[in-house]
Amino acid sequence: MNHTLCFKVGPTGLLLGAALLVASTGCVRYAERPHARNVYVEPGPVFIEQDEYVYYPRYQMYYGNYSHHYYYQDGPAWVARPAPRGVSASVLFASPSVTLDFHDRPSAHHAEVIRSYPKNWKPSGANPGHREDRRENNQR
Repeated sequence: MNHTLCFKVGPTGLLLGAALLVASTGCVRYAERPHARNVYVEPGPVFIEQDEYVYYPRYQMYYGNYSHHYYYQDGPAWVARPAPRGVSASVLFASPSVTLDFHDRPSAHHAEVIRSYPKNWKPSGANPGHREDRRENNQR
């Protein structure tokens, strides 16, 4: 006995078959990588090292021990430079100086500093190039 199983599929069967195929695959959506501009990155901690300043009254110049920069007025503006202006570093370091006890910018304290340490200021003692450690309580 030869049994052959044949189905006759009409337009309705094709439509139902296509609908069944689509329904069984479902809607698959792939997530795309977010664009870089839409990604939030948590900023890391910021460490600000507070500088310690040595003031040279004769030159009205500050030296930052941590930043290794010289701070002074250039006209109306304050500048920070890697070298002193108009004098060599060795001559500057040999001149009278005082360590100050503020850690923000020198321009905020300059008016008070020049009153306390005029250009002709010298430390008490025998050595005129002596660096005096006078920590003032003028923090702001």
